[in-house]
Amino acid sequence: MKKIAAKLASVMLAGTMLAGCGGGQAPTTEAPAETKETASEAKTEEAPAASGDAKTLELWTFQEIHTGFYEKMAGVWNEKNPDRQIKLNYTVLPYDDMHSKLLIALQSGTGAPDIADIELGKFANYLKGDPQLLPLNDIVDPEIDNIVKGRVQIYGKDDKYYGICFHIGASVTYYNKEILDQAGVDPATIVTWDDFRKAGKTVLEKTGVPMATCETADPWSFWPMLSSQGGDLLKADGSPNVDSPEFIKAMTLVQDMIKEGSIVVAPGGFHHAEEYYGFMNNGGAASVSMPLWYMGRFTDYMPDLNQKMMIAPNPVWEKGQPRSVGLGGTGTAVTNQAKDPQLAKDFLAFAKLSKEGNIEIWKTLGFDPIRTEVWSDPALKEPNKFTDFFLNSPFDVLNEIKEEIPAITAGENLPKVMDALKTTTLFRAFEDLEDPAALVADEQSKLK
Repeated sequence: MKKIAAKLASVMLAGTMLAGCGGGQAPTTEAPAETKETASEAKTEEAPAASGDAKTLELWTFQEIHTGFYEKMAGVWNEKNPDRQIKLNYTVLPYDDMHSKLLIALQSGTGAPDIADIELGKFANYLKGDPQLLPLNDIVDPEIDNIVKGRVQIYGKDDKYYGICFHIGASVTYYNKEILDQAGVDPATIVTWDDFRKAGKTVLEKTGVPMATCETADPWSFWPMLSSQGGDLLKADGSPNVDSPEFIKAMTLVQDMIKEGSIVVAPGGFHHAEEYYGFMNNGGAASVSMPLWYMGRFTDYMPDLNQKMMIAPNPVWEKGQPRSVGLGGTGTAVTNQAKDPQLAKDFLAFAKLSKEGNIEIWKTLGFDPIRTEVWSDPALKEPNKFTDFFLNSPFDVLNEIKEEIPAITAGENLPKVMDALKTTTLFRAFEDLEDPAALVADEQSKLK
């Protein structure tokens, strides 16, 4: 525990961190952001002007890049709906500020927007008691067979859906093939974590480069190691699950690889730190496990890795286990203060559930969309900065693992469990290298 105080100070300076989908640790101009990427100050703008008697919809978000997508979809909506024109005003606020301000506005009954982006790690806070968000079943149910259901279930309560996600957030492993080639390692032979560990020893021996990095202030690289075993941050009943056998097994492997030198703690503590971007851009590690929404970090912050990185399914503990998990996310919701609830819902459905909207999500944001039919659509094969950067198509990988992307367990305890992982649990495990069984027992007792 001796290093935690210093670590907490550095985390606070770096800004809050998120997921899914995904904070202040990186410029808001960056591409796909389902982590806590925030604006440094509030910013209010209006989407392209609409004709006629347009109704204004107020939209709050913590992620400035989302506004570009909404602007495009508002323009297309107005072209298709001349009798239901909208003016979309959006306000971009820092992550914590937006979520706090929204919660206060909803609880006080005044001042909330029509539509709001709410990050997965915070969403449960808005479902306590009687939610001040409107159920979206009337727009979701007609499309439920066309989307990945788990991407609306994670924003649900009592069989009602309150948010719609931007993406699947499928976790994958990004390999630096140039480094693996130097070590004589074929990524296709890495199926299990035993394979990964053996490959890590070879890569370190042949190149002097660690196989991977682990995070001490974010759960994205650790979570898939739980889910492939059938584990999760929460139990099925929604209670904390930090002291599970799956936690201990995953922690033990990472610790062993740290001691061997084939895994190092990510510079800056997480995979969104400026120090990490520079480290990885210079070939600092041979791989990183992150969701598909992380592609934009490579294109925007690690340009020297262009045409060096390939995307592959995650390793598993035993063959046959799921090689991915849906992580991070932003649930877009309609508040009970919406001036025209049906208009707000219908626009949200058009933007985030329609085929057209899901294709635009990929084109504008680089996210893996929740509408499965578009994964094989020719529009997603068209060249863009993501397809040009990586050695293989992300959608070839997504189609390979599409039946292996379990949903996480969401509930009211998820925010506090994630906060614990980010501030103490993972740091104690991978910096202080405390005994996993004793560590998780202590953390679980605090959470209870």
